[in-house]
Amino acid sequence: MTNEQLIENCLKGNARAQKLLYDKFGPKLMGVCFRYATNKQEAEDLLQDGFIKIFEKLDKYSGIGSFEGWMRRIVVNTALDNIRKNKKFLLNTDLETEGYKLSSNDFIEERLAAKDLIKVLHSIPLGYKTVFNLYAIEGYSHKEIAEQLGVSTSTSKSQYSRAKALLREKITKLNLK
Repeated sequence: MTNEQLIENCLKGNARAQKLLYDKFGPKLMGVCFRYATNKQEAEDLLQDGFIKIFEKLDKYSGIGSFEGWMRRIVVNTALDNIRKNKKFLLNTDLETEGYKLSSNDFIEERLAAKDLIKVLHSIPLGYKTVFNLYAIEGYSHKEIAEQLGVSTSTSKSQYSRAKALLREKITKLNLK
């Protein structure tokens, strides 16, 4: 069944089509949720909330552009809503407590597993992680991030820079073990 057929059947309230849509895109969107969540349960909740919004807004999908991209944006916005609602979003973390150091090494060892990268990403402060995800992975501009999070563009840029440095340091330490 094509995406267009799935959308059409979902709009008609067809439960089988909704399940097919979930099964087709759920695993990819779960990966998105997990990058913003603090644990698996929270990621699963985000995915469920995201799909509820997808089904509620499905009639607003114009058919222009990637359907998967459209759904991804809804899931990212759901995750950001969760962060704003349930977390103390501390962008101005005390850098000394994070062991922040500048590093000139800008590499990731090939032997580093994806699960290790996710673990490292989850170990940095929420503000750093959120900006890093939005900029490096989702492709938002610093201006868009600033608008989404209610911060200045320069704050978004500095948080991204700090996140990269902290991730670089943690990955380097992980590779040395």
